[in-house]
Formats: sequence, structure tokens, C-alpha cells
Amino acid sequence: MQSLLKTYPVWGGMAVWMIHLLRYLVVAGIFYVIYYYWRRSRLASQKIQPRFPKNDDLRREIGYSVATTAIFALVSVALFVTGIRDHNLMYAHWSDYGTAYGLFSFGALVVLHDTYFYWTHRAMHHPRLFKTMHLVHHKSTNPSPWAAYAFHPLEAVVEALIVPIASFILPLHGYTIMAFLVFMMVYNVYGHLGWELFPAHWNRHRLGRWLNTSVNHNQHHQFFRGNYGLYFRFWDEWMDTTRPDYDATFERVTTQSVPQKLDADSASTLQPTH
Repeated sequence: MQSLLKTYPVWGGMAVWMIHLLRYLVVAGIFYVIYYYWRRSRLASQKIQPRFPKNDDLRREIGYSVATTAIFALVSVALFVTGIRDHNLMYAHWSDYGTAYGLFSFGALVVLHDTYFYWTHRAMHHPRLFKTMHLVHHKSTNPSPWAAYAFHPLEAVVEALIVPIASFILPLHGYTIMAFLVFMMVYNVYGHLGWELFPAHWNRHRLGRWLNTSVNHNQHHQFFRGNYGLYFRFWDEWMDTTRPDYDATFERVTTQSVPQKLDADSASTLQPTH
């Protein structure tokens, strides 16, 4: 990859962008078709927020997400053509560390990303940063799968930096990074899906209570405060930023059989909060 990008930087860069773009379109598109078309009527009563996003919201989410994939591609290219690759811990031969380490590094990368996301996410909720960097994403108060990458360009840069930063902390193989990017995309789309995929009482399971859910992140989009995590709920629990109504909302959403009215203050304002 490094040789290809240095020899044909334009075409190599376009290829990298297409990979990022197709991953977003395929994953978000599959979930969108299933839940917003094929099974929409059947599952409408189980939607986290009964209303559906407007077409203008969908166009905004897709537009910003496409721009985000281009920024992710630029950061990926920079990782190989600026000399960073010569100084980080990435390795080319899987046999250098073996499969056991490859699996470990994948898990470690997920945990590292969750920590990075929690603290950068909370930082972007500071009033001085919110309107500049994070408001674009929070315009989706009732997000769809297309909102997964709907970031302001500055936020997109912050999100993209996790892999370059991690490459100086952990030895990483290209296969590990690719698997991580697919996992990140799938979990991100799930978080913005608008439906909960985990079963009732999962939030109280000894394992499930520590995993982030679509209900959890949907509440963050509705109310703008609390529930800052990405994959796990450790940091929210340790920092006391889990919304107090999370468990009740999860139980309601996963056991209801008829649509519920939105809470009075849901999506009422676009004000930054800590």
C-alpha cells in the first residue's frame, strides 16, 4: 500500500476513498433498507422514537458522511506517504506476531478507541467547541443509519486520528485495522439505527450492562447530555454520565407493543451541554 500510494498518489488516494465510502454505503444502506423500508410497518411500534427522520435530515446525514469518508481517506493516505509509517509500530507480516496477538490487538484497539471517543466526545460538548465541531452531528435528534459519519470536517479529523495514534501505541497489522474499521462502522450504524437489537433486560445482564446500546446513543441524540460512550458503558458509569432514565427507557423500548409519545423535552433545542 505504501509503495502504491507513493508511486500513484492520486489513484491510490481515490482507491482508499472508495473503500471508506463503500464501507459506509453498504453497511448503512443494508440497515436502512431493512428497517426503513422492508420491515418499517412491521417494526414501527418498536422504534425508539416513533417519528421518522425527514428527507432533508437524510440528505444532510449522507452529505456530511460522504465528506467524512474523504477525510478518513486523506488521513489514511497521510499515514503512508508522510513518513509516519516509517516510525510507528505497524507491521507487514502477520507471522511476526501471530494470530493470538492479532486477536488481542483488535480487542485492545476497540478498548483504546472507546476511551479516546468518550473523552474527545465529552470535550466537544464544551460550549466553546460544540457549535463549531459537534453541532452538525447533533442536528440528527432522531438519527438514522446514515448519521453514522455525519460529522463536521473538524470532528471528522478528530475521529480519523484514532488509527494513527493507536499505531504508535500498539503493533498493528493492516488486517487488524481493516477488521476494526468494519467493526466500527457496523457498531456506529447500530448506535444510530433507531431500533434496539439487543433483547429485553439485556441492560441488566452482567455482561450486557457494560455494552453500549442503540437506546443509549439515541438518548444522547435526543437530549444532548449523558451517554457519551461508543462501544462500552464503563466510562459513563465511572464518570457518572449515564442518563438516570436509561434503564427505564431500554425496558420500555424492548417490551412495548404500541408506539409511545416522545418526552416533552426531546429534541427541543440545539444547545450545547457538558
